[in-house]
Amino acid sequence: MNMKKSLVAIPLSLSLLIPTAGAVSAHGHGGSHSGNHAAAGSLEVSNKAVDLRAALDALLSEHAYLAVVTMQKGIDGSGDFDAAAGALNQNTEDLSKAVASVYGEEGGAAFKEIWSSHIGYFVDYVKATGAKDEEGKKKAMAELDKYRVEQAAFLDKATESRLKAKELEEGLKVHVNQLVWAFDNYVAGDFEKTYDSVRESVHHMYGVGKGLSWAITDQFPQNFDNKSVDTPAADLRADLNHLLSEHAALAILAMQKGADGAKDFDAAAGALSENTDDLSAAIASVYGEEGGAAFKEIWSSHIGYFVDYVKAAGANDEEGKKKAIAELDEYRVEQAKFLETATEGRLKAADLEAGLKMHVDELLKAFDSYVAKDYATTYPTVREAYAHMFEVGKGLSTAIVDQHPDKFAGQMPGDMPKTGMGGMSEQNSSKEIVMGSIIALALAGLLSALIIRRKSMN
Repeated sequence: MNMKKSLVAIPLSLSLLIPTAGAVSAHGHGGSHSGNHAAAGSLEVSNKAVDLRAALDALLSEHAYLAVVTMQKGIDGSGDFDAAAGALNQNTEDLSKAVASVYGEEGGAAFKEIWSSHIGYFVDYVKATGAKDEEGKKKAMAELDKYRVEQAAFLDKATESRLKAKELEEGLKVHVNQLVWAFDNYVAGDFEKTYDSVRESVHHMYGVGKGLSWAITDQFPQNFDNKSVDTPAADLRADLNHLLSEHAALAILAMQKGADGAKDFDAAAGALSENTDDLSAAIASVYGEEGGAAFKEIWSSHIGYFVDYVKAAGANDEEGKKKAIAELDEYRVEQAKFLETATEGRLKAADLEAGLKMHVDELLKAFDSYVAKDYATTYPTVREAYAHMFEVGKGLSTAIVDQHPDKFAGQMPGDMPKTGMGGMSEQNSSKEIVMGSIIALALAGLLSALIIRRKSMN
C-alpha cells in the first residue's frame, strides 16, 4: 500500500450553539449594522461574529463530508452504513439547534424538516442507482429541485431577504450537483473525479457558512457586538479551518479504504496528498520555500507511520503496530519543535506535543474501532476529530495574526461578501483559495481542548 504524501489531524471539539441572548424572532430586528462593522476588531480572530461563522462552517462542511461517506457506504452495502447515516443525522440535529438558537424552536423545526428532506432524496438516488432504476434517479433529482426552492424560500424569509431566494437556489444547485457528481463518479469507478468533487463539495460549504453568518450578524447586530464576519483575520481562520478539517476527514477515509483494500484507496490518498501540498504551500508563503519544504517533510512523514499501522493491523502484527506508534511519538516531538520555532514561541512545544498525541490517539481510535466493527464508537470519534480541527484553526490563526498584524489590519467592505452562495461561477478550488490568501504558518498543534458533547446516534 502506497499512501503517497499526506498530513495530520488533531482531534478536539467545538461549541455548536450560536451566541445570542436566547432565541430571537426574525421579525422586528431589521436594519443593517454594516456601517458599524468597519475596522473595529478587524484583528480579532475570535469574537461572537467570527465564532458564529466558524460554527456554521464546521457543521455545513461536515454535512457535505458525511453525505459523501454515507452515499458511498450505501451503494457498497457496507456494514457501517447505518452508523455513517446516524452521524449525518446528528449533524442535522446540531445544525437545526444552531438555527433554533437564532430563529426560535419553531424556526429550527421548520429548517430541520426541509433540510432532512434533501438527505432523504439523496438516499433515494443511491437506492435507485443500486437498482439501476433510471426513472427513480430522475424522480430523486426532481425532488431535490423542489427542495432547493423550499430551502431557499425559508432562508430568504428568515433573513428578511438578506439572502435572496434566487441566489440561494443557485448555490443549493451547486451543492446538490457536487454530491451527485462525487457519487456518480464513484459508482463509475472514476475515482480521481470522485475526490475532486469531494474536495470541491466540502469547500463550497465554507462560502455558504460565510454568507449565512453575514446575514445573521447583519440582522441581529446587538447579539454579535456589531462585529463583522468578513475581515482578513476571519478569512484566515476559515481557510485554516478548511484545510485542517479536510485533512482529518481525508485521513480517516483513506485509512478506512486502506483497511478495506478498496479500489479508490489511491484516489483518496491522492486527495490527502493534494491537501498536504496546499498546507505546505501555505507555510512557504510565510516562511519561504525552505520553510515550506521543511514543514512538508515532517508533516508527510507521520502519515507514513499511520500507513505502517494500517498495514500491521491487517497482518495482525502487534509489534509492527507498536513500532508505528513509537515513530508517531518521535514525529510529535519534531513537529512541535518546528512549529514553536516558526511561530517564535507563540505556540509552545509542550502544548503542541500534547495536542499531537490527542490527534494520534483519536485517529487510531477511529481506525481500530472501524476494524473491530464497533461503528458506534467510530463515527462519534470521526465527528470529534473533525470538529477538533476548528479549535486548532482558531489557535493557529491567533498566533499568525499576532505574529504578522500588518497583513490583517485591512478594513473590509460592509456589503455582503462574495460567499459562493450563488452559482458555479463563484466556485474556486481549495488550492486556488489557499494560494490566493495569506494562510500563513504551520498547520498542526493544539492549544486547548473543549469537550464536545457526545450524543447517542440515531
